[in-house]
Amino acid sequence: MLLRSVAPTVARADYDVPMQAPERLYYTGDEAADRLIASDPLALLIGFTLDQQVTVQKAFSGPLELTRRTGHSLDARAIATMDPAELARIFSERPALHRFPGAMAGRVQALCSAIATDYDDDPALVWTGAKDGRDLQKRLLALPGIGEMKARTISAVLAKRYGLSLPGLAESLPSDPTLGDVDSPEALATYQAGKRAHKAELRTAKAG
Repeated sequence: MLLRSVAPTVARADYDVPMQAPERLYYTGDEAADRLIASDPLALLIGFTLDQQVTVQKAFSGPLELTRRTGHSLDARAIATMDPAELARIFSERPALHRFPGAMAGRVQALCSAIATDYDDDPALVWTGAKDGRDLQKRLLALPGIGEMKARTISAVLAKRYGLSLPGLAESLPSDPTLGDVDSPEALATYQAGKRAHKAELRTAKAG
């Protein structure tokens, strides 16, 4: 199967609406991984797909590790047409890309299939083609592996870190802190500490 060769450096995404990809997203602690998810829309979406029952760092390191294991840059159509067993094997190589490598390989492949089919292999069209905030949410929710919370968080990241501006987008953003508010390693630590405290409160309330 022919996949795109990995470029020596990762170029910023060429967006069709007024927005600017940041130099990096501080989600992993690894500069190369942070730069990839910032510049490659598919890497960003794969990271969010993997962001379930693992740390933020583990989830968003996955896209770069996937390129290293395949030897190719990320391409939705190429991943969508891979042998599912081979993709699951790649995900399961030690250390596994996720706590549930087989299931997440399937979700990533389904995500890539949707992008290849619905967006002509251009993941950025998910948001650059959106008419307004409501339409963006609809597009994100239609992607395999993206639920309500992830869709709202992705919207926050696009608005706050990339400067995406759509009618009604600001009004639809979460009021609670999200990854969209993370702009440094310190901010990530604060965000994760807040998440842990919130979960502890929920456990205490449930036990009581």
